Amino acid sequence: MAITDLVVGLRDRRYRVERPWGETPTDVRIDVVSQLAVDSNDNVYVAQRIDPPIVVFDSDGEYLRSWGTGVIADAHGIFITSDDLVLVVDRDAHQVLGFSPEGELQLEIGERHSPRFQQPFNHPCDVAVAGDGEIYVCDGYANSVVHRFAADGAWMATWGEPGSGPGQFTTPHAIWVTDDDQVLVADRENNRIQVFDREGGYLTEWGDHYHPMDIYVDAAGLVYVTDQIPRLSQLDSDGNLIGRCRPILNGAHGIWGDSQGNLYLAESAPQNRVTKLHVEPVPGEAAN
Repeated sequence: MAITDLVVGLRDRRYRVERPWGETPTDVRIDVVSQLAVDSNDNVYVAQRIDPPIVVFDSDGEYLRSWGTGVIADAHGIFITSDDLVLVVDRDAHQVLGFSPEGELQLEIGERHSPRFQQPFNHPCDVAVAGDGEIYVCDGYANSVVHRFAADGAWMATWGEPGSGPGQFTTPHAIWVTDDDQVLVADRENNRIQVFDREGGYLTEWGDHYHPMDIYVDAAGLVYVTDQIPRLSQLDSDGNLIGRCRPILNGAHGIWGDSQGNLYLAESAPQNRVTKLHVEPVPGEAAN
């Protein structure tokens, strides 16, 4: 691992940049990195578009396991629920798959290798889960919609259409459901985050994000958005900008945080690596 002398800041927080992060055995490589997520034990799951599709590290970057070969065709998005169900968006297989932390397949949404126009799915991008278990998927590469599913994967609703107006999308690329039941969608080519209620009702939009790539919301309700400037923006729950930095050389395709306040970035081509932002204590604040 390489610890750089780069320090970046978001509001009153400072982060020490470590890149690349994560050590693998010689027979496992990290390449074509797409997304990542963190489980309840602060283990980091890296989704990549090669075999093995999922590589798991502990919080120190030590390799734990890998899985998904022969099951996941094209890992794009990943989300881990509070009870550690690992949801993977298998983009070009047109499915969302749910796994145990050890890689046991437990849930399938969508018909494999069966693209459907305006229906689930047609090269989907990302997945998020609400507090009550409902599943939301932005279906954004060939469709321009968001789908809502029950916790068991049963379809409930779909909203959206191509365009740039309210409730329209051009590559809805990332999604998150907040604790107060707002659905945040990174409308990438329209350079904005659109905000909806759980039923798909349009609420507002947040601008000043150049091709937003991913969204992560921490336990305090702060919103983190990566874009293709490349930069990382920190917003309050109303979408107001409160911090911004440039911690990587190319746009992070994915972002997630752990229970200690550290942030992890999935940096796509040409670097194809994971970057860890180690949170440092605020001056005068006692360390944990």
